[in-house]
Amino acid sequence: MRAGLSRGAGVLAALAMWELLPRAGVLPAQYIPPTSTVLPRLAGLLGETGFWADVAATLAGWAIGLGLAIVVAVPLGLVIGTNPYLHRSTRAIVEFFRPIPSVALIPLAIRVFGTTLDMKVFLVVFATFWPILVQTIYGVQEVDPVTRDSARSFGFTRRDIFLRITLPSAAPFIATGMRLASALAIVLAVTGELVAGAPGLGRAILLAQNAGAYDLMYALTFATGLISLLLSTAIARTERHLLRWHPTHREVRS
Repeated sequence: MRAGLSRGAGVLAALAMWELLPRAGVLPAQYIPPTSTVLPRLAGLLGETGFWADVAATLAGWAIGLGLAIVVAVPLGLVIGTNPYLHRSTRAIVEFFRPIPSVALIPLAIRVFGTTLDMKVFLVVFATFWPILVQTIYGVQEVDPVTRDSARSFGFTRRDIFLRITLPSAAPFIATGMRLASALAIVLAVTGELVAGAPGLGRAILLAQNAGAYDLMYALTFATGLISLLLSTAIARTERHLLRWHPTHREVRS
């Protein structure tokens, strides 16, 4: 309750500053309109079908790209994490590709896929694959070896050890990787739309900027941030529900 009030107070303070600074002349109101101008414009967008079509296009890139990254990265991370030789042989490859910014691949993605949904999916997959993979590998390697050896001494098979010890121990790490990847997925989907002109919120922001409709531009930007926040909250709540048996989440709930 107290944490919720603190967050609410912080949001209200930020909105108040956004309102006051342009009106006081500290920020140019022509290019940064106050809250009282942007929020009504955002409310008006909610009744426009074009806005929801842009939201659907952005969310499609987010969902498909993130889903593909999860389907590939989690099993691969589990295999690499449980095999020391495979981990050593792939470590250099992972460390080479992981720091490459996905935005640097936008020209290649446009050349190969054009300004299509496939282009956004490619960028999202590349951006989100690495944090999920690395978190999964770390999660597997964080399994207590004493627990694993004890299970083996009690006659547990490799399959039993994997399903009852390795996977549950790695689950919080995998969930963290998915949560981090979700925010990255929205960023890359919107960036791809903004730079390449693919359908979605990013292109709508670009068109509003080119038209000089700064109230619309900030309203769309605000909507993008709000969508990212809602997705992150939903994923975090799902994580707490599915991993409520884990000590860290029991502490959060208490």
